[in-house]
Amino acid sequence: MASFAAKEKRRILIVDDDRESTHVIKILLEKMGCYLVLEENDAAKAHQSARNFRPDLILLDILMPKVDGGEIAVQIQADPEFQRTPIIFLTALVTKAEAKAGLRIQGHPFLPKPISIPELINGIEENLPAHAA
Repeated sequence: MASFAAKEKRRILIVDDDRESTHVIKILLEKMGCYLVLEENDAAKAHQSARNFRPDLILLDILMPKVDGGEIAVQIQADPEFQRTPIIFLTALVTKAEAKAGLRIQGHPFLPKPISIPELINGIEENLPAHAA
């Protein structure tokens, strides 16, 4: 059984085929003490991981083998359980200037890679739903 403190942490699911980057992000976010992070490096398992983990927010890489992030986002958001779960795309396909311009991909915000941890935390905090009362 998870401790009471663990329940208070916001749950973040990272879906990216790059194991090294997901691991670094997980460690950095969990060090802050307010996030519980699950890494999923197999895009085909992303939806099932979301169902098991019930994240408050999903970080989703766009370019992955087999299934791209856009398809995964559509799949996850088609599930009534996740229609309100924010998704932030992570991508090397955009410049920092494009990201700052407030453009969206499929209606979702995105962050350019390589990920800047302060920008990532800002993005997470801006997009996390308010704690349920």
